[in-house]
Amino acid sequence: MAIEYVPYQHIDKEKWDACIAAAGNGLIYATSIYLDSMAENWDALVLDNYETVMPLTWGKKYNIHYLYQPFFTASLGVFGKKIDAALLNDFLQAIPAKFKYWDIYLNNGNYFQLENFKLYERMNYILPLNEQYEKLSEQFRDNIKRNIRKSEKLNCLVQKDIPVDEVIALATEQSQAFSSLSKDDFDRFKKLYQQLHQQQRAVTYGVYTSSGQLVASGVFFFYLQRAYYILVGNHPNSKAVGASHALINAFIKDHAGNAIVLDFEGSDISSLAFFYSSFGASEEKYVGLKLNRLPALVKLFKK
Repeated sequence: MAIEYVPYQHIDKEKWDACIAAAGNGLIYATSIYLDSMAENWDALVLDNYETVMPLTWGKKYNIHYLYQPFFTASLGVFGKKIDAALLNDFLQAIPAKFKYWDIYLNNGNYFQLENFKLYERMNYILPLNEQYEKLSEQFRDNIKRNIRKSEKLNCLVQKDIPVDEVIALATEQSQAFSSLSKDDFDRFKKLYQQLHQQQRAVTYGVYTSSGQLVASGVFFFYLQRAYYILVGNHPNSKAVGASHALINAFIKDHAGNAIVLDFEGSDISSLAFFYSSFGASEEKYVGLKLNRLPALVKLFKK
């Protein structure tokens, strides 16, 4: 069967979500509830009655359609049980020509070298939590252990299920210096959190100083056998008291011994990569793809 382009209004979401759940590379970002929340628009490529699928998250500017990566959506791409380089290439070739500009990230199961498309490497870090906490914590680097002890000595308090608005407030303040996240992006995220929290698939953590100041916070999502460290909100004072270290340590302790993987969502930033790897996390490579088929004049303007 041919790969079919399916506009949003014709997508069978029940079959879609069943495909993502059954796929060997299924991720929360590709579920319909996630895409509905975080993407401006999304259509789909579908093969063999939803045996293999690819979401196309798109926008439109100056009457030009483009593919983009929604905020809080680390990777998308092709999802299914049997994906190889040839199938990935076929899906990319099937993307409608109306999408003139692509800037997207494909998942770990799409990590191939292709003749027709130039993919570039990105880095994620993951930590299986199936061992007991004592075994997991043995893998922590000394700086992690030292900061955890510091937070305990300073009587920092870790709490679960703090108000998500408090996490978002810290994250908003923190992101202003390096990100183009808008109020709408955070509003979309909050709505998604509320939906997942009702399904017991989302939780917040916060670390408070002895004086009651929230200095580190995070949101975790759950899907299948993976927990996603999806949103981080830290106060500048957090480093001085080891708060971020204490927060992640608390999550690991709470979920140790379970058959889940903690997904740190990155990072290509060396300092963050070192931080995540210091908990014993290992590399999980995925790929990005940029393609520019804009008219010559628009290409020049884009530069």
